[in-house]
Amino acid sequence: MNDIRPIILVPTYNEALNIKTFLHEVFKFVPDINVLLIDDNSPDGTADIVHNMCDKRIYILKRTKKSGLASAYIDGFKYAKNLGFNQFVEMDADFSHKPEYLPVMLENLKKYDFVIGSRNIKGGGVSDWSFIRNMISKLGSLYSNIILFCPIRDLTGGFNGWNLKVLDEIGLDNIISKGYSFQIELKYRAYKKKFKYIEFPIIFPDRKLGESKMSGDIFLEAMKNVVKIKMSV
Repeated sequence: MNDIRPIILVPTYNEALNIKTFLHEVFKFVPDINVLLIDDNSPDGTADIVHNMCDKRIYILKRTKKSGLASAYIDGFKYAKNLGFNQFVEMDADFSHKPEYLPVMLENLKKYDFVIGSRNIKGGGVSDWSFIRNMISKLGSLYSNIILFCPIRDLTGGFNGWNLKVLDEIGLDNIISKGYSFQIELKYRAYKKKFKYIEFPIIFPDRKLGESKMSGDIFLEAMKNVVKIKMSV
């Protein structure tokens, strides 16, 4: 791809305890990268902390309310595309996605249409998770694989990279997911379009600071949406 312009998209809600350290770590491993923070009006002042860093590599898209993961990423993709970026990395700010993996992600994006940081292939996994949480996650991915008849091993994971042509071909306005099933849907639609992808292994640790946004109800709702995704594609 000529004139590659990558950017990291980071949806945030109440990540004041993590965000500054997270950004410093990102720039340690990829100093020239740009970052787009998509903040859902965090009451803890997450966006203000980033604004006060006065770093020209960072963009902030402030939304008026908490409107869900899917809409945050879709708004972020569109905003970044309008700024002229053509490669996009989805990433959480709580260190569950380690910044040290970014060079591998970006190198793979030069060769593949989309890239998945995978917990479910050899060399990947989780750390500091309870047995129950780990089993729920693995069963969720297995269930999605079976229903969608899709070979991607980590359909539910959120550390992913996309080239612009994939998002354009999928059509972001065609996405039906509102929450965490967004990650499943985006990968499934890209797979059905026969885009070339790779999964590389990552270790996914539990967050150390702040509160997790994932709950059992949210996860079950995502699993219910898998059938809707299959019917829509």
